[in-house]
Amino acid sequence: MNVLPLYIGYDEREHEAYDVCRASAERRSSIPLHVVRLDQASLRRSGWYTREWRYEGIEGQRVDLQDGKPFSTDFTFTRFLVPALAMHQGWALYCDCDFLFTADLGPLLALADPKYAAMCVKHEPVPRETLKMNGLQQTAYRRKNWSSLILWNCAHRSNAALARIVNYMTGQWLHAFQWLKDDEIGELPLKWNWLSGVSAPLPVGIIPGEIRAFGGEEMPELPCGIHFTLGLPSIHGCETAPYAPLWLRERSSCRLAGLPTPTERLRAIG
Repeated sequence: MNVLPLYIGYDEREHEAYDVCRASAERRSSIPLHVVRLDQASLRRSGWYTREWRYEGIEGQRVDLQDGKPFSTDFTFTRFLVPALAMHQGWALYCDCDFLFTADLGPLLALADPKYAAMCVKHEPVPRETLKMNGLQQTAYRRKNWSSLILWNCAHRSNAALARIVNYMTGQWLHAFQWLKDDEIGELPLKWNWLSGVSAPLPVGIIPGEIRAFGGEEMPELPCGIHFTLGLPSIHGCETAPYAPLWLRERSSCRLAGLPTPTERLRAIG
């Protein structure tokens, strides 16, 4: 059986988000997952990641020294190391930590097409918002949000040099997949990277019984991957974001009866 490497962007300020994202994927997947916490501190120690940044302003906004642009998370650039970290073999999935998976990842891996170097949901490029709910700047750029979930063809020749350039190319260049030709970027269905508070509702579909508690029988199709890009439901002001109750329930399941989260189990083993 295929094993899907799942790289989840990690920021120590969003530790809980990582745990919820990981648990939601592991609980529903019909295929084995090899989950990797994409930790920039570890990548720096091992020499993979060398970009430097500074704090700016009273809100502690991070600014990348390479291109002078603000960025918001520790995994803004590290996601582009995934093909190299996977030893340029097979397929791997990357997602930001503010994802909630509501469906089996097996059908997503089944969409992998070897003619593409990377596959993603091709969102409209420019967001309406200039600030996220935590007050950090949200920069508008070409192909905005395409890189928040990537199905990587790690062995594709066009990804071979990415690890050598990730530390000095601009964020806009990287997030726009500009090392690839347009016909090397495959498209995934919107339901795998549905932006809470941004994307339009999906068409009405069959709703699982466990979800009906949050609405009636006639509801939009439940997204397979819900991306809380404007802020997690645990952040003040985001409690009523679309599908926030599902994220909060997944968080509660991680804490149920004092059971350790996946990350806590790893720490205990280590």
